[in-house]
Amino acid sequence: MRDLATTLLSWDRFAVASVVAVRGSAPRPVGAAMAVGPDGQVIGSVSGGCVEAEVYDLACEVLSTSVPALATFGYSDDTAFAVGLTCGGSLDVLVQRDSPSLRAALQASVDGHPVSVRFSVDDRVFTESWLPAPRLLVFGAIDHAAAVAEIGRFLGYHVTVCDARPVFATPERFPAADEVVVDWPHRYLASTRTDSSTAVVVLTHDPKFDIPVLVEALDRPLAFVGALGSRRTHAERLERLREAGVPPAALARLRSPIGLDLGGRSPAETAVSIAAELVALRHGGTGLPLSSLSSPIHRDQESHGTDLSQRRRHAGRATALAAPGHPDGVPSPQCGQVPVLLGAGRVPGDARVGLGLGRR
Repeated sequence: MRDLATTLLSWDRFAVASVVAVRGSAPRPVGAAMAVGPDGQVIGSVSGGCVEAEVYDLACEVLSTSVPALATFGYSDDTAFAVGLTCGGSLDVLVQRDSPSLRAALQASVDGHPVSVRFSVDDRVFTESWLPAPRLLVFGAIDHAAAVAEIGRFLGYHVTVCDARPVFATPERFPAADEVVVDWPHRYLASTRTDSSTAVVVLTHDPKFDIPVLVEALDRPLAFVGALGSRRTHAERLERLREAGVPPAALARLRSPIGLDLGGRSPAETAVSIAAELVALRHGGTGLPLSSLSSPIHRDQESHGTDLSQRRRHAGRATALAAPGHPDGVPSPQCGQVPVLLGAGRVPGDARVGLGLGRR
């Protein structure tokens, strides 16, 4: 739902459908959402097309009646032509109307605050946590950086482009970036906030820039550190990093030459290659053609989650700065500075981050 927040806040009323449970194979994960606006316009998706029409009709009904609905969509051989998931799985979809508290939570998320929302229907309680977008730090104001910034924003990152040369580091050259910073890369990285969801992409291709910033990046617990360059450049870079005192374990984290082997050469194609490696790392993908594999297309959400922050949460690691009364860092109703949407009922102790089932 957070991905739809900006549009939802621009509508005077809406109904939003959220996937709250998935069993078996399904094209969209728990947390996927679709919304219907005041004039019947639709954004988002809950199934990639399998049940969109049925969910749309249900959302229109909820928009008219303001009565929330919880529906299950599945597939069986006996009802092959009924509305359902042709991939063989099933999902539960919760549809609700907009409310002042939901709007407040969406606005807080847009403003960059971590938000925990809770609500209930039919004696089932659901909870969803919205954390600030992960950061993508792109160093080097070259054409490749503009393409990486664009695809990074498309993937949901908060993108910063940084370069020490003011003539190249301008907002006009990088319209997709959330920030364009003029500073030495290593100095900016040393002074900025990062966490274990942050990705660093070094495109400077110049030792006086990329060695200092990589030394700094490889000393931090980041999700991804990659650098552009040929294999010869990579070998020379590794030697310089060793001379700078970077230990072998840290060097092993460097993804260089950056990107998956797609065969492309243009800045746009290179950006797709880099993005593909980011996505594969985030979700534990192999990077191989699906046609060459026999494993399930949609991996177990419990092990990989719908995004990197949820995987960290499932692994028992904090996903946000610690908040009063909640040492693992996830906001709670006791955190007065964080808006919380409350439902009628208690959230169980084993409720999953993302949208979780209130009872089994």
